Amino acid sequence: MQIQVNSDNHIESSIRLEEWVRTTIESTLERYEEDLTRVEVYLRDENGDKPGPHDLSCLLEARPKGHQPLSVSAKGDTLEQAIDSAATKLDH
Repeated sequence: MQIQVNSDNHIESSIRLEEWVRTTIESTLERYEEDLTRVEVYLRDENGDKPGPHDLSCLLEARPKGHQPLSVSAKGDTLEQAIDSAATKLDH
């Protein structure tokens, strides 16, 4: 399963962030590893430089073998909350 991490220009992407995202997605979706070809992760700060509650979002698009893509999204005060919540939604 390939995991591709994308972020907007308001989120500072780093190797550490990308590795954490990959590890979180892999561990949450571990039981579907053989069925998924790719998971695309889109991280976004909806308010840009302005602070605000629940302004960080994570969209996950999973591509199962032989089926149409599935997508879920979640928002949170931190990237960790948004990513964990979206991964949990996709697992269900």
